[in-house]
Amino acid sequence: MITGPTASGKSALAYRLAEQFDIEVINLDSAQVYRDLDIGTAKPSRQQQLKVPHHLIDIREPSQPYTAFEFCKDARAALVKIQGSGRTPVFVGGTMLYLKALREGIAEMPAADPDVRAEILRQAELKGWPEMHERLKRVDPVAAARIKSTDRQRLQRALEVHELTGKTLSDFHAMGHQGLSSDLLEVAIVPTDRSELHQKIAQRFNDMLEMGLVEEVERLRQSYRLEPSLPSMKAVGYRQVWQYLEGEIDHATMRDKAIIATRQLAKRQYTWLRSFAKIKILSQSSLDQLLKIEGVDTILRSG
Repeated sequence: MITGPTASGKSALAYRLAEQFDIEVINLDSAQVYRDLDIGTAKPSRQQQLKVPHHLIDIREPSQPYTAFEFCKDARAALVKIQGSGRTPVFVGGTMLYLKALREGIAEMPAADPDVRAEILRQAELKGWPEMHERLKRVDPVAAARIKSTDRQRLQRALEVHELTGKTLSDFHAMGHQGLSSDLLEVAIVPTDRSELHQKIAQRFNDMLEMGLVEEVERLRQSYRLEPSLPSMKAVGYRQVWQYLEGEIDHATMRDKAIIATRQLAKRQYTWLRSFAKIKILSQSSLDQLLKIEGVDTILRSG
């Protein structure tokens, strides 16, 4: 697995790897699973996908949420298929929740219910999210201790699970978990110069705007039944462009907010990576460094 903060060079390293070894990529990015979210997710181009087979890209409409449990199930199927073909599977991406779920497993949750979700949002608008957090404390104090009152998405999901099933989120977490049956050799690109990474983040978002990110979101809004609370539209960049198209912010503010949000995402990814004790660290997107890690060459040549 090749992971790391956003804009650290994960995909570029995977393509350099594919020039020397027979690999297939399993997407580890929670936004690239959605069709037509191309520019803002830095999705591999058609040419890149033809050159290197990719799995779990463009598998869900942006109007349909995709869960970490579904990802684990689909990732296992892709892993078996690739290994059966004699090639080496390489997970590539920076969604740390997916990485954690692959390693530790995750419980199967009930599917989202638009009506229940809308009612929870209505109550939150009336009473406020702190009151919804108090409600969660009463039904699931374990989850409430873990979920902040400001984390609306997770708070909403915890209340939704209880409303749909009568069971708490903690009940589901205590049930059987299922991750990968195979061991993962985890490698992370962790740039030591944060200021340089921040410059890359800003330049990349400017490039996305030049490539037509705003127009891409306009097309998405015309083609699908979307709302800003959907995971696809809460992705960094898309959320800020949505606000711009709604007239809530101007273009310059949209750009600045998107870059700041991307830097905050990178900061969270750094925090996740520090908690993964077994992960191997690269200081840059270097194939030479990657191949020097114990076990990497053996895995690649046995694929």
